[in-house]
Order: sequence, then C-alpha cells, then structure tokens
Amino acid sequence: MSAPIEQLVREHDLILRVLRALERLTDRLEGGENLSPDLFLRAADFIQNFADRYHHAKEEDILFKWMGERGVPVQGGPIGVMLYEHTLGRQYRQGLETGARKLQQGNPEGVAEIAENARGFIQLLSQHILKENNVLYPMAERVIPQSDMARMAEAFNEVRKEVRGEQVEETYRRLANELEAAANS
Repeated sequence: MSAPIEQLVREHDLILRVLRALERLTDRLEGGENLSPDLFLRAADFIQNFADRYHHAKEEDILFKWMGERGVPVQGGPIGVMLYEHTLGRQYRQGLETGARKLQQGNPEGVAEIAENARGFIQLLSQHILKENNVLYPMAERVIPQSDMARMAEAFNEVRKEVRGEQVEETYRRLANELEAAANS
C-alpha cells in the first residue's frame, strides 16, 4: 500500500475509534444517563475538524481529483457516492451539534436529536469507511502510478504543513482518547 493511502487508512482507524465511543455514549444517553452535552459537542468538533476538514479535504481535493484525472468518473460511480456521503455526514454532524446545544439549554428534545443524528452518522460513516478502504483505495492504487503516489504524498504533506497537521492529529488523538474514556466510565 502506498504512503498516502496508508495515511488515509490510519486516519480512518482514528475516526472509527470515535464512532465506537460515540455509539456507547449515545446508548447511555438514550438509556437515561445524565451525560454532559459537551461530550457530544466534542464529538461533533472531531467530526467537523478532523474527519471533514482534515481527512475529507485530502480525499476530495487531492485523491478524488487525481483519480478523476486518470479516468475514474467523479460524477456518479464510486467517487460520486463518496462525495454524496461526505455531504450527508456534514448534515448528521450539524444535527448532532444542534441536539447537543438543545440539551445544553435544558431542552430534553436534544436527546432524541443527538441519538438520531449520531446513529445516522455512525451507520453512514462505518459503511463509508469500509467502501473506501476495500473498494476506492484499491482502485486508486490501480489507476494512480507509483510515481504519482510519491507526488500525492508530497501534496498530503503540504496539507499537513498548511493546517499544522501534526498538531491537528495530536489534538484529535487526545480527544479520541478522552471520548473513549468517557464512553467506558
């Protein structure tokens, strides 16, 4: 597996950890536990800033574009499906945040809104990651020559430099650890 694809898979592993923690927290919230809305706001922050702005940006702005330049249709087909699912994920994240804000303000309707959006997001992204890891990324490995994968690694490194990626990665690894700890307490 090429370095850029390995990086995306590692990022998926971190995202999956947060999804598992979010699922446990949602189960507990629906079970009547009085959990801090902040846990769900922090999960929404992870989704927005790590999964979407950091990880999906590499996919959308680099990987998908390069695959399209090598003949993989961007509209329709697997890339179109991934882009559509990224959009759906953003909607679920917004709903999760809205529900958490309602709960934070003492509105009990926030529980149902958190649960609906968290569960929708978890189901969507779990399947999405499976499709990317097992279908889209192997397809990328076939259509993008190894010499271009080296250039893609450089492009990914540029993204990391622009957004201070090492700091972003460390911040969100810590947040994943904290959400896992809260989910298991």
